[in-house]
Amino acid sequence: MGQNEELKAISANFKKIGDPATLEKIYGGLDKFTAVYDPSTAAVKAGDKLPDFTMTDATGKPVSSSELLSQGAILVTFYRGSWCPYCNVAVQYLQQNLDAFKAKGVTLVAISPELPDYSLSLVEKQELKFPVLTDLHNEYAKKLGILYDQSSARELHGKVGVDLKARNDEDTWEVPLPTTLLVDKGGVVRNVHIEADFRKRLDPADALAWADAL
Repeated sequence: MGQNEELKAISANFKKIGDPATLEKIYGGLDKFTAVYDPSTAAVKAGDKLPDFTMTDATGKPVSSSELLSQGAILVTFYRGSWCPYCNVAVQYLQQNLDAFKAKGVTLVAISPELPDYSLSLVEKQELKFPVLTDLHNEYAKKLGILYDQSSARELHGKVGVDLKARNDEDTWEVPLPTTLLVDKGGVVRNVHIEADFRKRLDPADALAWADAL
């Protein structure tokens, strides 16, 4: 089973076990959003210079974009949080392709608004061998124009024990859209994939093809 099949299986399972009214509220709102969302309205575009950042990794160590780019190109992936099963699948497939990206001179970087303690749990559980950074209060995602308000899921999160206020240190229920950027060693964004539907993710094979074109 590949990444896309695993993502579809998650959605199918939710339909089996989830409350129909709650799921309709979440997915109905998502469908309306995806129907009108235009990725070209986001702030980040191919050809842009990647804004500088310094964020804390899962161990509390500051990591800067300049430090990462000094090693070569970077593939930056934004995910909603370790509570999101779709995100867990996506980061695991990146880990499975880590050596292939390294062979092409590309460093993987994952970013979410979760505080380092939660990121550390993800790193340990998934045995991730690439930086997982905290975009505190989504400040960087705001700068890139890739935020989604998923407050329609607040009730469901409460039922399943997902406390975004504790995880993200804010009560907005905003999360980044699943976004992947390939940035060359000069700091220029070469490729952008912004996914309006959080149930879908960029296939690592497509990102590897981006790297081949660097």
